[in-house]
Amino acid sequence: MTELRNIPKPQLDARQLGARRIPALIDDGLARATGVRIAFTGRAGGVSAPPYDELNLGSHVGDDRAAVDANRARVLEALGVPAAKLIVPNQVHGTNGVQVVACDQESLSRAAAQAAEGADYLAVEVADVAAMLCFADCVPVIVVSPTGRFAVTHAGWRGAVARIASKAVASLARLDRRELGAGAAQWYNAYIGPHIRSECFECGAEVVQAFRQEFGDVAIADACHVDLAAAVSADLLSAGVQLDRIADAGICTRCRSEEFYSYRASGGTCGRHAAVAVRASRACEMDDAPVNYRV
Repeated sequence: MTELRNIPKPQLDARQLGARRIPALIDDGLARATGVRIAFTGRAGGVSAPPYDELNLGSHVGDDRAAVDANRARVLEALGVPAAKLIVPNQVHGTNGVQVVACDQESLSRAAAQAAEGADYLAVEVADVAAMLCFADCVPVIVVSPTGRFAVTHAGWRGAVARIASKAVASLARLDRRELGAGAAQWYNAYIGPHIRSECFECGAEVVQAFRQEFGDVAIADACHVDLAAAVSADLLSAGVQLDRIADAGICTRCRSEEFYSYRASGGTCGRHAAVAVRASRACEMDDAPVNYRV
């Protein structure tokens, strides 16, 4: 049990993945310890034409679907799992999620159908099934268990204030109860990906008040700016995740819209980058290299 729980503390490193050298933030130590590969992608390395250039992974923004499918295939290839089954939910800014607990065709079809009906997190316990959620300013959150199970979560401001991160952790912990016991979340690694940071997330008084009522002043930057990362971190802590097991990329998508998609910076027309996680059923190295990429 002690060995199972002993996985490296989380960190996010910038790499160029695969033969196409797709820029992403990953955790090599996590992959070696658990087999779970995580990635926060950017907007470079794909085939989409402007205004979705280049690595658009969202199928709902008006981009050519063939380009989106090609981009998704490139990401799986870069992670070393080109044959993995991919589930991309229809994100609805809610708090519902889907558990993926079996990898036979019927079970996967059922999970994919549930995700298509509307879901903002996926909790996965089987190998070779990739969860991909898409973003352009909202907060991507990946939580990984030492058992190799994981959850990928989309936290817009509505989801963040409704504590979707802790709901995803609770869903993962239910799957982990037999191996890790009631306090499973204390062993989890959590990763907060690029999103709009407090200096750029200007919002109305009613949004500020909603966060203050839920989290106190911890998530309030000033009278018209909310710190989404602080809110999500507080939510993760309330669910039992330890502070030293939360890694924050610290990247603002609006400030760095040349590297990441930003709904606000683009005026509402843009592609989507992704948070993706998958556990490989066999050991194989990701073909990656360091990249001059600010974190």
